[in-house]
Amino acid sequence: MRETRLDLDDFVMPLFVGPEPLANADLPGLARHSLETLGAEADELVGLGVKAVILFGIPDEKDEEGSGAWDEDGIAQQALRELQGRDLVLITDVCLCEYTSHGHCGVIGEGDEVDNDATLELLTRTARSHVEAGAHVVAPSDMMDGRVGAIREELPDTPIIAYSAKYASAFYGPFREAAESAPAFGDRRGYQMDPANVREALRECEQDVSEGADVLMIKPALPYLDVIRAARERFDLPLAAYNVSGEYAMVKAAAAKGFLDERQAALESLTAIKRAGADFVISYWTKELASWL
Repeated sequence: MRETRLDLDDFVMPLFVGPEPLANADLPGLARHSLETLGAEADELVGLGVKAVILFGIPDEKDEEGSGAWDEDGIAQQALRELQGRDLVLITDVCLCEYTSHGHCGVIGEGDEVDNDATLELLTRTARSHVEAGAHVVAPSDMMDGRVGAIREELPDTPIIAYSAKYASAFYGPFREAAESAPAFGDRRGYQMDPANVREALRECEQDVSEGADVLMIKPALPYLDVIRAARERFDLPLAAYNVSGEYAMVKAAAAKGFLDERQAALESLTAIKRAGADFVISYWTKELASWL
């Protein structure tokens, strides 16, 4: 009689790759791999039955424009070539924040504000370089207006997962540490969404639909289950949700203190995301989920 079931096919594992491996004892899902260790991790995921990964690159050097994001020998591009030939759907995060010296998701213009339109060309260049290196799907996460349309024009045949409603959330902290992408000044509220708004999220989703997105995404997941439900009821496109690092870290920390059972709490949380209407979920629990199901 169960109405909502978890299937490993519906989960995507994030992978971080940088110049050197970096363990994370408290949050193993956010450990960083090197190019030398990435293949073994991918092989293990395939052996467990994981079907898809989303790749985040952490470069050795950064600059104002984030030029490492589209370098054909950049860290993400090398990682994509390393992962070829495996039975995995390769999704890439398309953003500049990991590559810019200031940590923002776009080019900085006058008054230390992100220049939306100047950023679009760089995001498009990045997406193309990922596809040329072997990405099957690109996922722009920058929240610049018009980026889905710009990428669609450049890559008419490439599936696009749009981070359509990405909120300016407090739950990204562990990710920003793992990806070395915290802003050096200010914050991202100028281009990420106000946590108080849901109708705006639907307008953002509608814009991405009109620009050619194949999948819509809500991020974070658990604090925004109502937004997932509202998007599910409004749109027919596949819907994704990102079960973000802060959500993962809270349960890990509570379990370490003996306050709750991690497996039970994780399964309940992931079931809630699916029950709200997500077709698939990006989660740091994906690898562990493979043994739990």
